Amino acid sequence: MKVLEFYGSRDEDFLRLTFDGAFNPRAALEGELEPFLHALEEYAGDWMPDVVEGNRQRKYSRPSFWKALEERREDNNIGLGFYRTKWPALDMALRLWFPPIPSGLDIMVKVKPLSLFAEAKRCLQFVEMVRAWASRYPVTHAAAHSADDKELAGSPNFGRDDETEFRDGFDKIYEVFWLNVFGPKLVETVGRERMLSTPAWRVEELPNGCVLLVTRPTPADFASEEARLAQARAHVHLRPDLDFDTVLRSLRERSARLAPVEPRFHPDVAPLLTRVVDRVASHERQRRIAEFNAWQPPEPEEWRPAASALPSDVEDPAAAREHYDDLAEHLVALLHTQVPSVFKAMPESLTDVDFYFWREEFPTSRSREAIEERAVPAIGAYLGEVLVRHLGGRWIPRQKLEEAQVLVGNRVWLPFVRARRYMGSSQALLDYSLCQLYRVAERHRS
Repeated sequence: MKVLEFYGSRDEDFLRLTFDGAFNPRAALEGELEPFLHALEEYAGDWMPDVVEGNRQRKYSRPSFWKALEERREDNNIGLGFYRTKWPALDMALRLWFPPIPSGLDIMVKVKPLSLFAEAKRCLQFVEMVRAWASRYPVTHAAAHSADDKELAGSPNFGRDDETEFRDGFDKIYEVFWLNVFGPKLVETVGRERMLSTPAWRVEELPNGCVLLVTRPTPADFASEEARLAQARAHVHLRPDLDFDTVLRSLRERSARLAPVEPRFHPDVAPLLTRVVDRVASHERQRRIAEFNAWQPPEPEEWRPAASALPSDVEDPAAAREHYDDLAEHLVALLHTQVPSVFKAMPESLTDVDFYFWREEFPTSRSREAIEERAVPAIGAYLGEVLVRHLGGRWIPRQKLEEAQVLVGNRVWLPFVRARRYMGSSQALLDYSLCQLYRVAERHRS
């Protein structure tokens, strides 16, 4: 069975739950985990996993869960994955820790899209599920919120190095998210009376001493002014050492960073930049779009007026042109699996090639020797062939590759010079893209 790919070609925001809990490692696992399964099956609704993964993937059922658990048992831990084959997408994990290391029950739930949780009834079911888990498995801390906003908040490190975060965990109220469960130690640090009097949509003391706190009925509108005010009020109440205006200003800044920005990319590179921003992490995408809106690719300099073209200096021009064709075929051989359109050598193929090299960080992930000896000649020849085939260009062969020219209209273009600049760095792939040079040559062909 094929599960949905949670992290596809275009990242987007999702609801993320982290749950750091405890269980009795000396008790029978069937009894300890039955409440986990019962709450999941009762409250998950339309994002209920239909696949459980141990050593292999199986259709979810109680028997398949126990089979996967048995398969994944190691000396001191068990880890299982849960997924879906239909939308909405789910990436969920359960991990159990056993002595001699400190025992624990950790749950991670990621449900996409976040907009699914604009419906109050679905959100209430989610809250009830977490409440059931936290009542049965005492937590140190649990939180559910927009994954993008959690990233901007600095979760889970909150400015600490990894070693400190691993050692101390969520040892004080660094942030208040949409849904929060504070363990007894955190409750006592804040003061039980103060915590229970937090201004929030729902505050409930659980039987094991944990406190469930939900700021508002739904998390999908976390970036709204109403949601940010609720978040700030709760945070400052729990942390009276913080200034309300400062906290609210920080939250508003995060909302602004996530606010949609309309792309207004330079038309020569718009198709390429659209694909580039789709690969950017969703919490950084709007900032990147704004940067690209303000960015202008440098005008190509790899050309001369036709009247200044260098004459061919090769003995056999036909053989030279055949050599360029062979070099272009090297690029086809290199990329045909990852970039099928490279076979067609169309103008659109250049955008596909640009994006592939950018995605792979090709200039820095391969040796300079290989780039200079093989990639640059192949790319230059391929670019030249596209100019010849689709703009009525004509090769003017030269003994030195970097001097080889393609005559289009009243200009001659230097594709091998462009290829060398292009392979200079990941940024150079955008500054000196193949697709941009083609579009400029297209405008000047008559």
